[in-house]
Amino acid sequence: MDPERERTGRHLKKGRKRRRARNTLVGAAEARRARWDLEERQPEAKKARLSTILFAENCEVTHDQLCELLKYAVLGKSSVPKPSWCQLFHQNHLNNVVVFVLQGMSQLHFYRFYLEFGFLRKAFRHKFRLPPPSSNFLADITGLQKKQIMGDLSKMVEGSLPSAGSQVSINLQNDPIIQKYGSKKVGLTRCLLTKEEMKTFHFPLQGFPDCENFVPTKCNGSITDNSPLFGLDCEMCLTSKGRELTRISLVAEGGCCVMDELVKPDNKILDYLTSFSGITKKILNPVTTKLKDVQRHLKALLPPDAVLVGHSLDLDLRALKMIHPYVIDTSLLYVREQGRRFKLKFLAKAVLGKDIQCPDRLGHDATEDARTTLELARYFLKYGPRKIAELNLEALASRQELLAAGQELRNTAEIVYQPNTSVLECLDLMGQKLLFLTQEAETSELCSARNCQTIKCLSNKEVLEQARVEIPLFPFSIVQFSFEPFSPSLTEEMNKRMRIKWTEMSTIYAGPFSKTCNLRALKRLFKSFGSIRSMTLVLETHQPHLCIQYEVLEAAQLAIESLDGILVEGACIKVQRPVTELTLDCNTLVNELEQDSENRGTIYLSGVSETFKEHLLQQSNLFLGLEAVILPKDLKSGKQKRYCFLKFKTFGSAQRALNILKGKDWKLKGRHALTPRHLHAWLRGLPPESRRPPGVRVIPPPSEQQALQALKVDHPKIAAWRWGRKIGKLYHSLGPGTLCLILLPGTKSTHGSFSGLGLMGIKDEEESTTPNMCS
Repeated sequence: MDPERERTGRHLKKGRKRRRARNTLVGAAEARRARWDLEERQPEAKKARLSTILFAENCEVTHDQLCELLKYAVLGKSSVPKPSWCQLFHQNHLNNVVVFVLQGMSQLHFYRFYLEFGFLRKAFRHKFRLPPPSSNFLADITGLQKKQIMGDLSKMVEGSLPSAGSQVSINLQNDPIIQKYGSKKVGLTRCLLTKEEMKTFHFPLQGFPDCENFVPTKCNGSITDNSPLFGLDCEMCLTSKGRELTRISLVAEGGCCVMDELVKPDNKILDYLTSFSGITKKILNPVTTKLKDVQRHLKALLPPDAVLVGHSLDLDLRALKMIHPYVIDTSLLYVREQGRRFKLKFLAKAVLGKDIQCPDRLGHDATEDARTTLELARYFLKYGPRKIAELNLEALASRQELLAAGQELRNTAEIVYQPNTSVLECLDLMGQKLLFLTQEAETSELCSARNCQTIKCLSNKEVLEQARVEIPLFPFSIVQFSFEPFSPSLTEEMNKRMRIKWTEMSTIYAGPFSKTCNLRALKRLFKSFGSIRSMTLVLETHQPHLCIQYEVLEAAQLAIESLDGILVEGACIKVQRPVTELTLDCNTLVNELEQDSENRGTIYLSGVSETFKEHLLQQSNLFLGLEAVILPKDLKSGKQKRYCFLKFKTFGSAQRALNILKGKDWKLKGRHALTPRHLHAWLRGLPPESRRPPGVRVIPPPSEQQALQALKVDHPKIAAWRWGRKIGKLYHSLGPGTLCLILLPGTKSTHGSFSGLGLMGIKDEEESTTPNMCS
C-alpha cells in the first residue's frame, strides 16, 4: 500500500501506542500534507474571485442572470443586487470586463470539437449552460432590450394611450386568437390542449422520464362538447426538495367548490411563500392531509370525461404529481402575441369585470382563482373568439403596463436601483463607455447605443487585430466573432452522434467468464463502481462476456482501471470499451477531460450511503478546501444515488481527500471527475431513441466529410482549433483582475434549438488557482 494512503486511511485506537522508525517516504508524504495545510489556511490577498456553487441543478444560466453579473461587475454591491446564481468576491478589485461572443456556436459545437478547444477547456474553471438564443442575444445579456422598451414606455406614458374600447385600429384578422381559432364559435373539444401542445408547455405526460412516479387520474372516457368542466388551482410552498403542494381547490361547473384542502408537504418547509399562497406556519401546523390523500380523493371525485381548467395548469398538475389528459389552460386559451401570456388577474378584470387577488388580502384565494379560470373558459365558449378579439386585450394590457411603468419611473430617485437598468447605463453612471467590436453585417441595438463605442470590421481577423489594440483602453468590452453554422440537418445529425458517443464511452465489455459464473456476484462487483443503466450477458463468444452501460462516464472508467487484467472467479478478464469510429479517440478524450480546469478540483466517489454527507461534515477538518457536495438523486424515487461528486478549491485538496476516502476508514471507490456538472445535466436528458447498440456504424454525412477534407477556414472544426488558440493569445495579453466570459450563444433552426455554453473566470484568479500536478 502507498505510504500516504496508509497513513491517511488508518487511525490508531484510543490509548494504543506504537513506535516505529520514520522512513523517508512517510516523511515526504507528511511534508507534502503539511504544505497543503499551510496553503489552505494562509489568508488570501484581497483580489476579485468567482464562485459558482450557487449554480442551479441543471447549471443553466439565463440571459437575465448573465446581465445581473455584468451589472454587478460594473457597479458593485452598493448599487445593484448581487447575482442570484454565483458569487463575485471583492468586485472593487476587478479591473476590466471582457466578453467574447462566438456567434454561430453552441454547447454541441464545444463538445463535438472538445479536443480542438484546447485553451478554452483548460483555462476556464467555471462553465455553464445557456438557453437557446433569442432574436437579439447581445441586447438580452446587456439589458438593452428591456431598457429600450422602458424608454419607449416613459415617452408614451405622457402621450395618448390606446383604449381597449377603440375599434379603429383593431385588425381582427391579425389577432392571435382569430389566427388560432378562427372567428366562429368553437366547442369545448377545440379548446383542449393537444398532446403535442402539452408536451411543448411541459405538462406531465405518461411515459416521460420526469413523470414516472406521477399518478394518473384514470380519466379516460370519451370527451364531447358537453363534458363537465372543473376549475383547479393549487398553492405551493418551498421545501428542501423544491416546490410542494400546500392547498388545492376544485370548483365544479356551477361554481360550487367541491374540494378545498390544506396539504402538509412531506419535506422540510423552507419558505411558505405566504405573499402568494396566503399559507402560514400557524395555518399548516395542525394539518394532517398528505399529497397521497389528495391524489386518492381527486381520482375518486373526477368523472371519466372530466376536463380540468386552470391558469398555467402545468404547474398545478406537477405540484399534485398527477397526469390528466384533458385540460384547458386559460393562459394559453386567451392567446397573446409572441408567446407571452396574460395574467389571471388581468383577464378577470378585462373579460369578466371582476377584481381578484386584491393587494389588501394576504396571498391568493385558491378557490377564487379556480372559479375565475372556469368562468373564463365558459365565457370563451359562450361568446367565441371574435368577441374576445374585439375586447382588444393586447392594447388594454399595454395600457396597463405603460401606466405601471410610468408610475415606476416617476417614483424612482435613482435609475440604478431599477431592475431594468442596462449595462450601458451602469457604465454611464461611472463615466465610462462600452467597447463593441464586431463585423460589418451586425445589426444589434448595441451598434447605435449612445454609450457604446462600436468598431465594425470586415472579418474575424480584423476584429481580433482591433481587439488587441482597443481592449486595454476600455473598462468593458464585447468582442464578437461570427462563424458560419452547420446546416440544420447536419447539426441535428451531429447532435445524435455526439450523444451516442457519450453513451458508448460509458459502456464496457468484460470477460471472458466461466459458464458457471455467479451473475449476482458479478452484478454486485460492477455496481460498486457506480449506477448501472443496463447489464447484458453476451453469449455470441466462446465464453460468456458482460456488456455494462453505466450512468456516468466516471463509473465506466473506474471499472476499466480497477478490473482490467485481474482474476475474477478464477478467470483473468479484460475490461474495455466497445471499439467503434466514435470511441477510437476515447482514451485521449478521457485524459483531456481529466485535465479540464472544471474537473481538476472535483472527485467522483462510489458506494456512498445516505449518511455520507453528515459523516463528511463531521470530519470536515480532514477535507480542507471543500466547496460543494453534489449528491445526484433518482428521478423516479427521489432517493439519493450511491455516488457523488466533491468539488474542492484546488487539485491538491481534491487529491488528498481522494486518498483519505479510498482508505480503510471510508472504503469508497473513486477517481478524479471527468464530466462537468453542466455536461452531466445535458447527458442525463439523453432520449432513449438516440442510443444505438455498440458496434453499429454511423457514417458522417458526405457534406461534413467534404468540408473536413477541404479544410475550409470557416468550418467549425477548424474554427474551433484556430480561434481557440487566437483567443488564448488575446486572453494572455489581458491584465490581472480581468473578468473574462466566453459565450457560445447557441443556435436555432427549423430542426430545433441548441443550448449555448458559457465559460468564465478572472484572469489573475485562474492562473493563481491552477495547481501544479502532485507527484
